[in-house]
Amino acid sequence: MVIPKYHNMSSVKHKWTSLKIIFTSIFIFLIINHLQAQEFYFGADLSYVNEMEDCGVVYKENNLAKDPYQIFADHNCNLVRLRMWHTPSWYDNLNIGHRYSDYQDILKSSKRAKTAGMDVLLDFHLSDNWADPSKQLIPSAWLQLVFDLPTLKDSLYNHISSTLIGLAAENVLPDMVQIGNETNKGILLSPIDNAIWTLDWERNSQLFNTAIQAVRDVETTLNRDIKIALHIAGPDNVKWLLEQFTANGVTDFDIIGFSYYWQWHQPTNIVGVGALITELKQLYPTKKSMIFETGYPWTSNGNDNASNILGTTQSGYPASPENQKKWIIDLSKSVAENGGIGVIYWEPAWVSSNCSTQWALGSHYENATFFDFDNNLIANGGIEWMEDGVVGIEPVFFPSDFKAVFQDNHQVLKISVDEHIQTQNLMAHLYRLDGQLLLQKPLEQGQTVSYFSLPQLANGVYLVSIWKENHPVWNEKVSLFR
Repeated sequence: MVIPKYHNMSSVKHKWTSLKIIFTSIFIFLIINHLQAQEFYFGADLSYVNEMEDCGVVYKENNLAKDPYQIFADHNCNLVRLRMWHTPSWYDNLNIGHRYSDYQDILKSSKRAKTAGMDVLLDFHLSDNWADPSKQLIPSAWLQLVFDLPTLKDSLYNHISSTLIGLAAENVLPDMVQIGNETNKGILLSPIDNAIWTLDWERNSQLFNTAIQAVRDVETTLNRDIKIALHIAGPDNVKWLLEQFTANGVTDFDIIGFSYYWQWHQPTNIVGVGALITELKQLYPTKKSMIFETGYPWTSNGNDNASNILGTTQSGYPASPENQKKWIIDLSKSVAENGGIGVIYWEPAWVSSNCSTQWALGSHYENATFFDFDNNLIANGGIEWMEDGVVGIEPVFFPSDFKAVFQDNHQVLKISVDEHIQTQNLMAHLYRLDGQLLLQKPLEQGQTVSYFSLPQLANGVYLVSIWKENHPVWNEKVSLFR
């Protein structure tokens, strides 16, 4: 753009003011978006599938060989979770020496998931090996940077960004990413800090926000939407950790993901999980909640010499294929009925093989998969949890049913309602994106337009939410820029 020179400074200011108005209007148009009611996620972590197939496993349905990704897609799975390690060099001396859950393996798995019509959740472990509540070791490539926070942040940013841009170039950009895996004790810890319980929030918050910013910048560059999630292990840890995240400025995420296994997280039961999701919805109305990991055994037996990590069953659900299905259905109903948006079953295809793990020959999870010991899909087993009609979340209203705008110098919120909508028992809520409630008033009964007086608001993005009987049924982000 060539901007002419002006000798009259008042003319220059006038022209610049006009440009600011135009640019601001364009900016507002671009950042306003709708938060539509979300279909329920029936998810499966299929990170082990490529490795199992390389180890000779042939997956079957009705005793006929079948692509495992297609098996899950055909049974209504709509989200595949894939873990990513930075440099899993320990695979070099294991089995055939092929690495898994690195970039190339993620690329292969993402293509398989997308080809089968499923979304992808990319799980950045931010480590070379398993990251969980007890282990959050920094990748060896970054070990020399562990106490050099500025340079470490650059490396983290570039890792996230380059991974996503590379996947996008192959037309398999993930639909959702999680920053770290079960990050109860933080991320990217030194061996010394990992050996003790530590939460250095000055460091931790900068790392999380750097990773989040990398995702947001990719979104902007590609003009694509990527949901960002945090992942916490155990329902009892969710609220207090979220309080610390938000108190330390980590707020720009979309989804609260948590792990729930009866074996490790009892006595919190299925009802308790639902109650937690209701609380999270009230505390963080701009965020969605879902279970990122769960699992349940269909048998107490094993098919190899590798000890199985899941064995404890809940009263009323003794180990059987039918009870595995019943347990996950009951859990998913509790999640959905309390406003959660999905459940992901962890490694339902990690069957026995002739390959070794880091600890033993075989699988540590074959008794909790959806396949029998001949690698045939179990009829009336866990996978049927995903079938249509079991559980789901349907939109109560369509995005076009409401429209929210600021007017009268931003002192009034105007909410327009489609003429077919009955406004009785509908409540308007206005939130800041940090979750602070600014307005809570009923819509005008029998009217297609309601007006609400507002306090003086700062420039920024706000969330307008319509609630019915204590449940949000419609949301829209509205921007305010003077």
